[in-house]
Amino acid sequence: MIRIAAAAWPVTWHDDWASYEAKLAAWVAEAAGQGADLLVFPEYGLMELASLGGAEVAADLEGALAEVARHTPAAEALHARLAAEHGVHILAASGPVLAGARPVNRAALFGPGGRIGHQDKQMMTRFEAEDWDVVPGGPLTVFDTPLGRLGVLICYDCEFPLLARALVEAGAEILLVPSCTETVAGFTRVRVGSMARALENQCVVVHAPLLGEAAWCAGVEMNRGRAAVYGPPDRGWPETGILAETAMDVPGWAVAELHRAAIAEVRRDGGVLNHRDWDAHVARARLGAGAESP
Repeated sequence: MIRIAAAAWPVTWHDDWASYEAKLAAWVAEAAGQGADLLVFPEYGLMELASLGGAEVAADLEGALAEVARHTPAAEALHARLAAEHGVHILAASGPVLAGARPVNRAALFGPGGRIGHQDKQMMTRFEAEDWDVVPGGPLTVFDTPLGRLGVLICYDCEFPLLARALVEAGAEILLVPSCTETVAGFTRVRVGSMARALENQCVVVHAPLLGEAAWCAGVEMNRGRAAVYGPPDRGWPETGILAETAMDVPGWAVAELHRAAIAEVRRDGGVLNHRDWDAHVARARLGAGAESP
């Protein structure tokens, strides 16, 4: 059995690094105190570090990106230390990393033994591509951990079935979806995408959103959502497919227990067999030879 905690994490202004360190340490301690083995933080949760550059820097699109990227090594060191102290795995909040001419949106994974690796966002939203000039990063990765094989789909990525399927076909049992959405509509798109990926792959999907108003921080001025852990609505799982969730727009942890064996069992003998039938549905997703042209 493993226990997973998804964060509904509020954006906070920090006057100094100690303020951020204290906040993160308290959140990790709270989840670990509830027995969590895996903690998932949201997309662009690191953007609150732009406040360390002052109000003018934080309010500037380019300035905020650069300021957060400057603090990323220290943030990663802090996550590594907390993962070791509490004996947990942590998917850190994502943020901009200057991996080339333009920043990528990167989330790093840590275990008790240190940094395991990272996942860059694959599909950029219109805002990221057209206004922020944040670019797609490195390829999809599956992480082997004592908790199971993990894959990460950052926000918009989860709305594309083939990305999730590539991770699942590479062995992923649990998909982690950190998100940042400014409207209920945006949150709903990620929620529906996450639940659909859990259904069609008969796996667990962990959704961790950014919350709150931050008019002072470029790019994350308003954030809506609720944290949740989803599974397939099938035998041995909740009928709604929701293992745990927080209240809408309320900070906190959604914590769920699961057995990895339950994933294998529902794939073997579920009421439906979406995971097994994927190839058959792909083969049938063809227009008939006699179909009329538009």
